[in-house]
Amino acid sequence: MSEVVTRFAPAPTGRLHVGNIRTALHNWLLAKKARGRFLLRIDDTDAERSRAEFVEAIRADLEWLGLTPDGEVHQSQRFELYEREFTRLAAAGRVYRCYETAQELELKRKVLLGRGLPPLYDRAALALGEADHDAMAAKGIAPHWRFKLEHDAPIEWTDGIRGPQHFDPRQMSDPVVRRADGSWLYMLPSAIDDSEMGVSDVIRGEDHVSNTAAQIQMFAALGAAPPRFAHEALIVASEGVMSKRLGSYGVEQMRADGIEPEAVVALLARLGTADPVDPGLSSEELTAGFDLARFGRAPARFDAADLERVNAGVVHRLPYARVAHLLPEGMGEAAWEVIRPNLAHIDEAAEWWRVVTGPIEPPSFDDETRAYLAQAAALAAQPWSDDPWPALTGALKQATGRKGRALFLPLRQALTGRDHGPDMAALLPLIGQEEARARLAAAGTPSGSTR
Repeated sequence: MSEVVTRFAPAPTGRLHVGNIRTALHNWLLAKKARGRFLLRIDDTDAERSRAEFVEAIRADLEWLGLTPDGEVHQSQRFELYEREFTRLAAAGRVYRCYETAQELELKRKVLLGRGLPPLYDRAALALGEADHDAMAAKGIAPHWRFKLEHDAPIEWTDGIRGPQHFDPRQMSDPVVRRADGSWLYMLPSAIDDSEMGVSDVIRGEDHVSNTAAQIQMFAALGAAPPRFAHEALIVASEGVMSKRLGSYGVEQMRADGIEPEAVVALLARLGTADPVDPGLSSEELTAGFDLARFGRAPARFDAADLERVNAGVVHRLPYARVAHLLPEGMGEAAWEVIRPNLAHIDEAAEWWRVVTGPIEPPSFDDETRAYLAQAAALAAQPWSDDPWPALTGALKQATGRKGRALFLPLRQALTGRDHGPDMAALLPLIGQEEARARLAAAGTPSGSTR
């Protein structure tokens, strides 16, 4: 396992949510930092729930985020491999047939809990002989299959985040790996795939820790070395509890909210660490700084408001070439440079561009302010310098004695219809001399007409 190979293995039964995205991102970062490979494995063994449209959505979401996989496989195309390995495990006695119904298993579980005992499977099926199996087959009852855990040694590994892990297999139930209808559950095909695909490292949620304990033995039974595992703390809402919204908040909603992929990557790359989230870091810089040792055991708190703040920081840094196709017609690079510091989302640029192109609706002014604006219109009609805003305000200050808010705010309101916004020194040249003079003149008339 000299080459680092990671994988992201979503089931195509729905859209990716923020937890899935974080898992994909961290596996991608780990692979790219080591100049290894990041693979996409579509876990579509559940034929009833898997949908082709969700596969396409997963691909599109990863592309939008910039997490391009170096290869893609589908579990639905690998059943022959699973069957071959399963047959080998059956011959070695590492999987066995069981017939208990869900109701029977639940009854056993309740009895054990009532006695104060852990609700472990009692391995009753191991006592069945071939005559028993033949009798079940004669009744038309098909078995489900369990993987037989070895009880003679503890299961141990060093987790990339949680550190040394120890499990007593005698305190674990033999996991069901195949249903009575022949379909597969998650754990065995996943272990087979990781072995066959050469996966060296797996980052996933801490809810998989007990699965990993069982899979450690599956790898041994398959004659394969297990990957290096790292189990991240799960994401919780900012108030500290699991949020139902986190299970549905994904790329589709992020895009609807005007979130940029760079913001998602910047936030989720650091979520779960004490490292500051920096919207100015490139994916290359985030990759270079990615370190599993930086991740803690405490729940990773996600807040959509944090994502909005990071998004604004990202937008303020986006170059014109990145956004040109998203901007309103006629808005060039100079305008983007002026307007972007006032944006939380790129689509807000259209609103500010309307401030530049007009028409605008300034507030109503009192007589004194209208007279001041009429004076400003007269000065604005004079030839402009290369830097007209300080020239205009300087002349007005000298002529009227105004300064500070009284000098600047009426001009901004008359020229933009707003109390705040981009730096007027940069905005005024975009508006242009003729339009600026006309707006000041209109605001300075007693009728309060607008442009």
